[in-house]
Order: sequence, then structure tokens, then C-alpha cells
Amino acid sequence: MKQFVILGGGYGGTTIIHELFKGHIPTDIQITLIDRMPFQSLKTEYYALAAGTASDHELRVPFPHYHGLNIKYGEAVSVDLENRRIHFAEEGEPPLEYDQLVIALGCTDNYHNIPGAKEFSCSIQSFSAVRETYMKLNNAKPNSKINIVGGGLSGVEIAAELRESRPDLDIALIDRGSRLLSAFPPKVSTYVTKWFHEHDVETLSHISIHSLEPGVIHHENGNLLSDVTVWTAGIRPVDLVQNLNVAKDRQGRVLLDEYYQIPDYPEVFVCGDCASLPFAPSAQAAEGQGHQIAHIVSAQWRGETPKLQPIKLKGTLGSLGKKAGFGLMGKAQVTGRVPRLLKSGVLWMSKHHLG
Repeated sequence: MKQFVILGGGYGGTTIIHELFKGHIPTDIQITLIDRMPFQSLKTEYYALAAGTASDHELRVPFPHYHGLNIKYGEAVSVDLENRRIHFAEEGEPPLEYDQLVIALGCTDNYHNIPGAKEFSCSIQSFSAVRETYMKLNNAKPNSKINIVGGGLSGVEIAAELRESRPDLDIALIDRGSRLLSAFPPKVSTYVTKWFHEHDVETLSHISIHSLEPGVIHHENGNLLSDVTVWTAGIRPVDLVQNLNVAKDRQGRVLLDEYYQIPDYPEVFVCGDCASLPFAPSAQAAEGQGHQIAHIVSAQWRGETPKLQPIKLKGTLGSLGKKAGFGLMGKAQVTGRVPRLLKSGVLWMSKHHLG
């Protein structure tokens, strides 16, 4: 029996499973999903869990149930590419051998080598980390100073959601650039900044952080007191991928061939945030790539040459609490209630695997 292993049950990994089981799987292929959690978690909504406006249970989606799908729970810590083995953190757990592998493990925080950033800030990059961040934010005393580092999509969403959840907190959004949401057009950035001003969230630009200590953020022009600091200032591939001895791009993502395979190890695919793709990491990109990897694998099993169409992203949506939002739909810039409603619809589709 040949082992086809999917490492990571996020947006990309679960999409591959659903697509593969829509078609014919050879009788000599065993498909195994490995994840450390007993469910898929909706990472795009972690900000709401951290802010206390969504429950833990709302962000869980059961893993697919298909006859012939084997689900193994465990934390993979390394992949031996030469011997085709996956090693686990759990003591006494034997390595798992594979014939084909999909690495779909997502990302973790990029602390940019800033001293104290990892030790003295909260994360929203894993389910367990978000639970801890939720406790710190929602146990904070009234008028506590909450600093959110990073003015990108994640930072904006958690700052807005926290404002609605805890109107008693003193919230600031810190960015080293000249404006929030630098990846979006200025019109969108201006709208979001105005929303924060109207909802009493301070926005601080041109802040270059040097280090963090308990209760204080040091930057080039002084210090900022902080009861809780949330880090949303960039991502990078997980440690397992960083430790692979393969070619990577400047962001540490794995360089791949046209079929998302590692060139020197064509039996290994990389999907999602760890893959070097021509667009920014996102759930939508991971799902799009997941559809294509399933198509590629199915064609290879049939002895055929895969035929691919370019991945087409539909746009990016962000929320400002429960009633307002922003985004890009193609070249159209959208702000207000409509993008928030659209995002709610996208979330519903993700929960029901209709994306």
C-alpha cells in the first residue's frame, strides 16, 4: 500500500482531501491526514476569538469523513526528505513513512529578530496561542493599555473587533509604515483610519520597534507602556519548513516547480503559506492551490499529464467589527456594510466546504 500523506488540516489540506475523494482513488493508495488538532480551525477568524466576539466552538470545522481516509493526530517536527519519513514531537511515536507527501502546515509569526518580541507579546497564529491571547485580552482590567503591533489585515481586524468587545480598553494600533493596510489602495486605508479615529482607537505610524520588555515597547523615539501587546507584524513558514534543506525565496517559502513539487523531491508537494507563489499567503490562495494539487495528483495516478488553469483570486475582504468592512474585489475598492456581509458569506461557505 502506497502512503499519500497530507501534513496539515488547514484550508489547503482539507481542500485536497475533498477534491481527491470526489474522484477515483486507486486501491493501492492510502490517504492519511496528519494534524495536531482534532478539527480544522478557521484561521481567518482567529481575531474574533482573541477579541472575545466568537467562541472557540464557532471556529471549529470537523475534518472530512470519507471511507478510506486515515486521520492521525500528532505534531510533526521534521521531515526526512531523503528517507521519506515524518518525525513527531510525541515521545515514543515512531516515524511515519510516505510515498507522496503534501506539506500544508501554514505559517507562524515573524518577529524580525526583535529582542523580546516572542517572549513578551501575544500571538494569533495558532489555535492554542489565540486561546491564551483571548485570556489576556479579556482578563485585562478596565483602561488597560493594549498595543497591537502591525497595521496589516490581521492587526486591523483584531483592533476593531476588540474595540467592539471591550469599549473600556485603551487600544493602539502600531505600524512602522506611513499608513495602515499598505497592501491596499490609499482610499481603503483612509476609510479604515477614519473608522478607528471615530471609534477611539489610536493609530501610530512610523514606529520602528527595537525591543520588548514586560510592560513596555522600546522604539527609536521612546517607549510605549503596554499591559498587553499583540503581535501581528508579519508571518513566515513554520519551523519544520524553515529547517528543510531546499531552495526558498526571500520570505523563506519553498520554491516549487509548475506542479507545486519540490524539484529535487518531486514526491513532495507544498501547499499554502509555505509555498512560494506569485501572490500573498491567504486562505483563498491555499484553497485554490489545494484544488490544483488534487487535480495534479489524480492525473499522475492515472498516468496522465496534468493540465492547469491559473489560480484566480476573487479578492480580499476585511472586517471592522460586526457592521463595517473593507476590501478589494478585483480592481473595485469596497467599504462599509457590503464587504462585511460578503465576508460573513465567505465564512459560511468555508464552514460548509463550499468555497
